[in-house]
Amino acid sequence: MKQHLTVVVVEQNQDRAFAIVDALKESGDVEVFVIGNVSGLARKIATHGPDIVLIDIDNPSRDMLEELTVASGPLERPVAMFVSGAAGGLAKAAVEAGVSAYVVDGLQAERIKPVIDTAIARFQVLRQMRTELAETRRALEERKVIDRAKGLLMKAKGVSEDEAYALLRKTAMNQNRRVADVAEALVTASGLLS
Repeated sequence: MKQHLTVVVVEQNQDRAFAIVDALKESGDVEVFVIGNVSGLARKIATHGPDIVLIDIDNPSRDMLEELTVASGPLERPVAMFVSGAAGGLAKAAVEAGVSAYVVDGLQAERIKPVIDTAIARFQVLRQMRTELAETRRALEERKVIDRAKGLLMKAKGVSEDEAYALLRKTAMNQNRRVADVAEALVTASGLLS
């Protein structure tokens, strides 16, 4: 685990909550907040701004998973969910909701640190993948706009594709803008003139 970690523990049983807090304190420098009532869970989690959320619950409901998803808690931070038994279909729903670790057979003190480390690592990998996917989608959209702008220039000026791109690039450099921004402006202006 990193040097200092803020952890929110969702645990309705007070004795189990104390045991979890003690195990967390033994595993490193942590600040722990316990939430005993799951109503309004997303708001309560957001109030503390934790680095990771540990949810220990016998039978998570789809409503709880939906609330976690709606609040985008799992998309902002790792969430490890500990359940008492295999609840049909909820493991898949939990992972789809963004839960980083779904551990069956409850939370045990000796498993806390490895599960936290795994949840954080998995969350970071997934966040990196989401970032790369968003960048790829943005680049694809920019490429489409540039291609449309090149087509407009080719038609209007009677130039080749390479010449059209060179013109876009020269204009972008002269205006200290990105090629995609110049292309977007050209496509927008063309749409207004049509």
